Amino acid sequence: MPENYEHYITKNIKAFYKRRLTAPILYLVLLVALWLLLSLWAPLFPDSLSASDTLESAYREDITYVRMTLSDLKFTGYTRNFFGSVTGYYYYTMRGDECIIVLLSPGTSEQGLPIIDQANFNAKIAKGDDTFELLLGNLAADLNWTENGIRNKVSHYVLSEPDYNMVGNMILYVIFFATGGYALVCLCLFIIYIFFPLLSPPCQDLALFGNPKKLLEQAEEELATLPQLATEDMFITEHFFIETSVYGNAIVPINEIIWIYKYSTLHKFFWYHFSISYTLHISANRHLYIQCPKNIKSDIDGIMDYLSEANHNILVGFSEENRLKVQEIQGTPMRFEKFIAFLNKRI
Repeated sequence: MPENYEHYITKNIKAFYKRRLTAPILYLVLLVALWLLLSLWAPLFPDSLSASDTLESAYREDITYVRMTLSDLKFTGYTRNFFGSVTGYYYYTMRGDECIIVLLSPGTSEQGLPIIDQANFNAKIAKGDDTFELLLGNLAADLNWTENGIRNKVSHYVLSEPDYNMVGNMILYVIFFATGGYALVCLCLFIIYIFFPLLSPPCQDLALFGNPKKLLEQAEEELATLPQLATEDMFITEHFFIETSVYGNAIVPINEIIWIYKYSTLHKFFWYHFSISYTLHISANRHLYIQCPKNIKSDIDGIMDYLSEANHNILVGFSEENRLKVQEIQGTPMRFEKFIAFLNKRI
């Protein structure tokens, strides 16, 4: 334990949020790396091909998603199916000197129109796969061409509108930006709490009981001058219970505490039990709940004994009787079970 508790609470709040900076920073770096390496921005901003760009040259330049306007599209008579449902209709058309195969969605092709005068759509440039090769073989037979002949005339790359798949991409983008936004907000808040500890949640919880700045200053002064009881990360001063652990920080006026109890957790690996830790639970007025996890039994017992002596109104130990007393003191907020009961009553 440190010998000097000068501004100890504030220092620990700063240290706690400095440690928590690592996770959002690493996550944001990962998102940026994925955004650049996987070209996740490409479906949002499809490229437009110039008249001189072939599908092969665009594909080799890593242009995958494009916005196309094509004319005089002719239906090949073949479709792409998935579990019995038609997902696309194969068309062919001339684009400059290049004959290309285009896979249109059922909506754009209006369920396979024989000829489409003009179509505007977003598509993905894909290299021909086994299905594409089979399509060319069937077309060659229909046109009485040799397979080598049709392969010399038709581009080996296909424009696929169904594979643009903006629905799937939108799900990815929602997850991507939602989690990234959350990480960015957390990062900004942690930085604010480091520079302005008074704005952090542990200090703002004091606003339930008075002026948080004055209460924090009082707690700091009492801890620095004469702590009544001190463990590794829990302290009791004349008027406050204070926690400064790697799991969180808390400052609670002793006269506002109404219930304390401990809960044991058995840690095991498969069948081997290797340790037991204890969590101190504190309920205070205004529905403030504090947990101090992973402590040893003697420390928590000492804290509970001292708190019960400092405030004789504190309920000690977990029991249904104490839970009901606390509920009577606190009042019951709108919980899930009350909401269900309300619905049942209305039904």
